[in-house]
Amino acid sequence: MNEKSIKGILAVAFIAILIMYIVDYIINPGYIYKSAIKIMILLILPVVYTLYDKNIKLKHILKIKSKRDLFYSIGLGLVIYFGILAVYFLIENFINLDNIAEVLDKSVKVNKNNFLWIALYISFINSLLEEFFFRGFLFLNLKKVSNRKFAYIISAFAFSIYHVAIMANWFNSAIFLLVITGLFISGIIFNYLNEKNENIYNSWIVHMMANFSINTIGFIMFGMI
Repeated sequence: MNEKSIKGILAVAFIAILIMYIVDYIINPGYIYKSAIKIMILLILPVVYTLYDKNIKLKHILKIKSKRDLFYSIGLGLVIYFGILAVYFLIENFINLDNIAEVLDKSVKVNKNNFLWIALYISFINSLLEEFFFRGFLFLNLKKVSNRKFAYIISAFAFSIYHVAIMANWFNSAIFLLVITGLFISGIIFNYLNEKNENIYNSWIVHMMANFSINTIGFIMFGMI
């Protein structure tokens, strides 16, 4: 085990999540500004850290090693897409979409007029940033310098906690806890998908499909479909 690298990775993760919590929950600068900050935190910060710690590498997480596994991830992503929609329709009476729409408009200026472009960004770019940070930088590197179980738990926990500020005031307490638990489990699954090939593409595909499903609900929320 490399204690220096473990502490360094955990420090970067803590700083990144703390900054994004402040940005999402306290400052609320608007979605465009928040997205620019997120790029600096989730992309540039890990890259800068690798200049300090030569044990941490990022190039390998962008190499495609198995096209077959990519097709498998597409299939899994489709299952998750329809699964999320099915769960939504089962519990829709417990979710106040009007409240969520109001919170989004007031906090980050997301509304019916710009949701299409934001949905595309969330699905393709935002999901890639999160996979790069939580699965590429955090999980795959932490697994190399510590142990597998620790890397699984820490990266999944960080992924779920990261979303707390984003979804604050969206749901009641029970639904919020359910969503955070679901994010932790998703983090475990994403880690598993990437472990074999040591890259982020398999989880990125599934993450995109999950975002497609959530954005579909968003289109319903804004009356666009």
